[in-house]
Amino acid sequence: MAENPVLTVKNLVVRYGDGCPQCDGNLEKNRCTVCKSIWAANDISFELYSGEVLGIVGESGSGKTTLMRSLYFDFTPASGRAALRDYHDGKENIWQASPAKQRMIKNNLMGMVYQNPVMGLRMGHSAASNIAEKLISAGNRNAGEMTARASELLEAVEILTSRMKDAPKHFSGGMQQRVQIAKALAMYPALLLLDEVTTGLDLSVQAKVLDLIRSIKARFGISILLVSHDLAVIRMLADRTIVMLDGKIIESGLTDQILEDPQHPYTQQLVHSLI
Repeated sequence: MAENPVLTVKNLVVRYGDGCPQCDGNLEKNRCTVCKSIWAANDISFELYSGEVLGIVGESGSGKTTLMRSLYFDFTPASGRAALRDYHDGKENIWQASPAKQRMIKNNLMGMVYQNPVMGLRMGHSAASNIAEKLISAGNRNAGEMTARASELLEAVEILTSRMKDAPKHFSGGMQQRVQIAKALAMYPALLLLDEVTTGLDLSVQAKVLDLIRSIKARFGISILLVSHDLAVIRMLADRTIVMLDGKIIESGLTDQILEDPQHPYTQQLVHSLI
C-alpha cells in the first residue's frame, strides 16, 4: 500500500493583482505585461513524505518563500489545494478551513522558522516565554509543563537552560534561529517549515545550525520543507529537491540527481555556480 504523504500541495497559485484573460500568454518572467499582475506561485504541486527533507531552491523572487508562507497561512492563495495527513487524514483542503481551524493547524500540526527571527520571535520576551507562547496558542495552561517543555527544547537546540529567561534580542543570530527552531518544535509537529534559516549567518554558525537540523530530523523523525537559495545547504540536508524559477517548478528529483545531472539550463547554471 502506498504511503500517505505528510503534505500534499496541488496547483497552488498566489497572485498579486486580479489577473486577466491575457495573463497566460503574456507573462514576462512572472509578471503579466497586460494587467501587471504578479504570479508569485504559478501552479505548484508536490508531495512530502514522512521523515523526508524536501529542498526548494531558486533565486530571489522565484516563489520559494511565497510557497512556504502560504502553507503557514501568512498569504492567502488565489487557488490550489493543500492537505495534511494529520488533518482529516489528508482529505480536506487546509486553505478552505475556517480561521479557527487554520489557527489550530498552525499551532498544533506545523512549526515555522523564518529567515528573519524578528518574524518568528518576540524579541523582548524570554526564550522560555517564546516557547510558552506556542504552547498556550495550542491550548496548554499548565505553567509547570510549559517550563519543563521549554527547558527540554532549549537543551535540544544547545542553548543553556541558564539562559531560559534571557530575551532573544540579547542572543546572536545563530542562537535566535535555534530559539525559533525550539519554538517550532513545541507541539511535536509532523511538519517543520524552514525558510532560508542560515542566510546572513557566519559560515561557522551556519554549519552549527545545519548540524542541529540534521540531529533534529534524526531524533524526532520529522518531515521538513527546506527553502534555500544555497545549493550547498540543499546538498547537505535534502533527500529530494524542487527547483523554482519565476513562480514555477522547473525541475524536481532526488537531490543527488539534480546536482549531478541537472536538466534545465537554469539548474545547470545554479550547479555550475556551486562548483
